[in-house]
Amino acid sequence: MTTSSAGSAGPGDATGIRLHAPAPGWSLDSDVVVVGSGVAGLTVALRCAAAGAKVIVVTKAHLDDGSTRWAQGGIAAALGDGDTPAQHLDDTLVAGAGLCDEDAVRVLVTEGPDAVRRLIATGAHFDTDAAGTILLTREGGHHRRRIAHAGGDATGAEVSRALIAAVVDAGASHPQDPAADTAPVAAAAGTDTAAAAAAADDADASAEGSIEFVENALVLDLLTDAQGRTAGVSLHVMGAGARDGVGAVRAGAVVLATGGMGQVFSATTNPAVSTGDGVALALRAGAEVSDLEFVQFHPTVLWLGADAEGQQPLVSEAVRGEGAHLIDAEGVRFMVGQHELAELAPRDIVAKGIMRRMQETGAEHMYLDARHFGARMWAERFPTILAACRAHGIDPVTEPIPVAPAAHYASGGVRTDLRGRTTVPGLYACGEVACTGVHGANRLASNSLLEGLVFAERIAADVMAGTRPAPGEPVPPAPADAPLLASEARYEVQRIMTAGAGVLRSADSLATAAGALERLHTAAVEAYDRDGKTAEPCVETWEATNLGLVARVLVAAARRREETRGCHWREDRPDRDDRDWRRHLVVRLTPHGTLDVRATDGPALPATRPGPLPAAVTPAAGIGDDGAAPTLRRTRP
Repeated sequence: MTTSSAGSAGPGDATGIRLHAPAPGWSLDSDVVVVGSGVAGLTVALRCAAAGAKVIVVTKAHLDDGSTRWAQGGIAAALGDGDTPAQHLDDTLVAGAGLCDEDAVRVLVTEGPDAVRRLIATGAHFDTDAAGTILLTREGGHHRRRIAHAGGDATGAEVSRALIAAVVDAGASHPQDPAADTAPVAAAAGTDTAAAAAAADDADASAEGSIEFVENALVLDLLTDAQGRTAGVSLHVMGAGARDGVGAVRAGAVVLATGGMGQVFSATTNPAVSTGDGVALALRAGAEVSDLEFVQFHPTVLWLGADAEGQQPLVSEAVRGEGAHLIDAEGVRFMVGQHELAELAPRDIVAKGIMRRMQETGAEHMYLDARHFGARMWAERFPTILAACRAHGIDPVTEPIPVAPAAHYASGGVRTDLRGRTTVPGLYACGEVACTGVHGANRLASNSLLEGLVFAERIAADVMAGTRPAPGEPVPPAPADAPLLASEARYEVQRIMTAGAGVLRSADSLATAAGALERLHTAAVEAYDRDGKTAEPCVETWEATNLGLVARVLVAAARRREETRGCHWREDRPDRDDRDWRRHLVVRLTPHGTLDVRATDGPALPATRPGPLPAAVTPAAGIGDDGAAPTLRRTRP
C-alpha cells in the first residue's frame, strides 16, 4: 500500500485478473448493456432506448428482486411549498460529514425534482391527498418534509413496478426465453403530448431503440478490446432456456447498476443477491473504487435475536419521521439531548446513539415506540412494516419494537464523475454500486432512489452523445490464474466482517479482520499454486470470491482511515480529524492481486477522465423539456 496522492487510471490498466469460468458458449450484441434492474438500471435502459439504442439488461434474479423494491421510506426531492434545492443541498452536506462532492450534490438536488416528475409521468403513483397533492414526510437529517412515498411504506416496490411496466408494457423481450414476446421496444424522441406522439410516428426507423432482458444471470467480468476499451461483459445464466451457462454480451458501453454489497455482513437489510458483484468486477477490470469504508448501518432494523443472519426486516426512518421515539428498556428517550433533531438526527449519529446505549445498559437492542400512532395509522401509513412485525410475533400497535443497527447501504463504490463514467473507458456505474460523491461519509435518508434517477439520466445522455469511438472485438482473456474461494467461505467472510468491521471498529478489530481475510485468500492461492486446482466454478463460488474481494478493500480502507467520520466509527480514534482526514481513500486492485490504497490531496476526488466536464448535462433524447417521460411505442416487423 502507498500513501501517495490518488490519480485517475488510464486505458490498459486492467489487472488481468478474472473469475475462473468456462469460455462463453453464446453471445448477444447490443449498443449498451446494463447490469441490474433497479431504479438506476431501468432508468438508464429506458432513456437510452428512447434515444435509439439497442439495450440489453442483465439482472441477477427476476426483474424486481434487487434492492430498489425494499426501499420503504421514499424518495427525497424539494417538491413541497417553501422547500428549495439549496435547503436539500445543505442537509445532504451536513449528513455527508465533510466528504460530499458539492458539485455532485448540487446536480442531485437541482435536477432531482424534474427527475421525480418524469418518474411520475412514466407511471409511478405516489401517495397524495384528496386534492392530488403529493404527501411528503420527514426522515433523519432532513429539516423539512420532502420525502415522497408510495403505498405508505412501499415506495421502492412502486418505483420498481412502474419502471418494469414501462418496459414490459411497451414490448420488451426476454431473449433467454424462447417463448417470450420478441417484439422490441421502439422509443421515439419526444414527450407525451399529442403533437410529440405524431412526430414520433414519423421518426426515422434508425432512431428506434429496443430493450431486452436476460434474467437469472450473474455478471462475471468485463470484456475489453485491444485498446483497453469496454467491449461487453461475460455472464452466467442460471437455469435452462434458449441461452444458459456462460455467455457474453458485446457492447461499447457497460453500465453497472448492480446495487450494494450488504451480504458481506451476517445481518443486513439487503437482499441475498447483494454480493458486491459490480464493485468486484470493476476492481478486476482496473477501475478505482472510493469510500468503501463508509458502510451505513441503518439504526432501526427489527431485532430477531443475536444469532439472526441474512436479510433482516427494516423499520423505516419514516416511522421516526412521523413521531416514533427511541427508548431503552426503562422507557428513557436516550436520543434527546444528543442532537438537535433527537431521533431524526442523521443515521450515523442515531446508530452510534443506539450502540452507546446498548453498551451502557448491557442490552442487545433498543426499542422504537410508536404505540401512540394507533391501529388505523399503522395499517394505513406503514402496512408493510406492520405485517413484518406481526409475522415475527411483535404488534407495534400495543408494544415497542425491538431494534438494532444492521448493514444497510454502501456510501462508497466504483468511482465516477458527474456523467457516471468510471476510470475504465466505456464503463459506467450508477446507484449504490457507484461513488458519485453525493453521499460523502454518510448517505442522507431517501437520497438513494433520487441518485439512481438523476445519474442514470446523465449516463444515458453521455452514452448517447455519439462522441465515443466504437469498440473493437473483445480480446480473448488470458487463462484465469487467481483461484476461487469455496462456497462456504461466504459465511466465514460474513463472520469476520461482522466481528471486526461492523458498526464498532478499532485498530485491533480491523487488524484481526484483515489477517483472517488474508488467510482465506492466501490459502486459496497456495492450494492453486500447489496443485493447480481451485473451487468449482459456480454461482456460489463466484459470489464468495466477490465478497472476499470487496471485504478486503473495505477493511484496508477502514484501517487506513484513523478517525471517526460519518458511518465509519473507530473506537480507538473517536474524533473527526479534518486536518489529516478530510480526504478520500481510492483503492485499486493490482495485477498481483494486492490492493493499492491511496489518499486524495483533499475532499475533492480526482477526475476520472481528462478534459473539462460541464456542470449540467442535457437529459437524453426522448425526455421533454417540460419534464415528461419519453413516449414508447410498440412495433412489430
